[in-house]
Amino acid sequence: MTKLFTPFKVKDLIIKNRIMMPPMCMYSSDDTGHVKPWHYIHYTTRAIGQVGLIIIEATAIEKRGRISDKDLGLWDDSLVEGLAHLVEEVKKHGCGIGIQLNHAGRKCGAQNEKIIAPSPIPFDETYKVPDEMTLDDIKKIVDAFAQAAKRANMAGFDLIELHGAHGYLINQFLSPLTNKRNDEYGGSVENRVRFLKEVISAVRQVWPHEKPLMLRVSAEEYAPDGNHASDVAHIINLVKDEGIDIIDVSSGAVVPAKINVYPGYQVTYAETIKRLTNLPVIAGGLITEPVMAEEILQNQRADMVYIGRELLRNPYWALHAAKKLNANIMWPPQYERAKI
Repeated sequence: MTKLFTPFKVKDLIIKNRIMMPPMCMYSSDDTGHVKPWHYIHYTTRAIGQVGLIIIEATAIEKRGRISDKDLGLWDDSLVEGLAHLVEEVKKHGCGIGIQLNHAGRKCGAQNEKIIAPSPIPFDETYKVPDEMTLDDIKKIVDAFAQAAKRANMAGFDLIELHGAHGYLINQFLSPLTNKRNDEYGGSVENRVRFLKEVISAVRQVWPHEKPLMLRVSAEEYAPDGNHASDVAHIINLVKDEGIDIIDVSSGAVVPAKINVYPGYQVTYAETIKRLTNLPVIAGGLITEPVMAEEILQNQRADMVYIGRELLRNPYWALHAAKKLNANIMWPPQYERAKI
């Protein structure tokens, strides 16, 4: 049996196949953070193309947490309506939908924002020097994550992904490369995970128990003194009992680094995370071929695969993948006359 097209269940969410579209920034909103026509077309097209689960791009929990001036936002109740309509359109096609909640921290590229981070270290010479977060700042950001999660539930999302990867704020606390604090939020790994643990706990208080909570991690920081896959697995084990159900495994972007990329370059990190945490994982990294996705699943290297850039090139990748793997799946009724 073709595993790529078998359902996957996490909490009460049943995903119709093992294909996930990961969050990929579209930079197509404006300073208000509202959903725009582009978002409806972009995401609904992939749902029509039979992706099993779509995770909406990094959505800022506050304005100074944006990656750019054109990020989606969820810092105000007025932003719920547009996202709710997007959720409704995607679900019409049998696709699960989640949202990635993010704070960019020192990697905020929005104009006219005073940026914050665990420590006052810029990402590189093109970024501002962030203000070191006070304990009051930390408390406010934890609450902002919780408020955004509450709004995500109001919008009807099936799943929340906390962005703990790619050098954004949560990742900045986790990494010894970016966290140089000497208080209870810095130093030992137990201290560096404190912020994430508080965020998860706060989100879980408002996010329904039956809905999954996913964490995205950078399992390799590509720097000798940074976190590596076994370190990240240890971090996950320290926080998973707060309510993490599934791990989305990525890598890099914590500090400037040269990365050797090739098809499946992050899959071994996912294997390590899965083995050391006993949590389901989603693997990806330049996966383009259906047979490669199938191999990853059949060999239990991951529980789902994410297809990113290939879905940008081909929104109907899943339909072509089914043909290549000899899996008979339902096509959208409007397109049945073209079924391969």
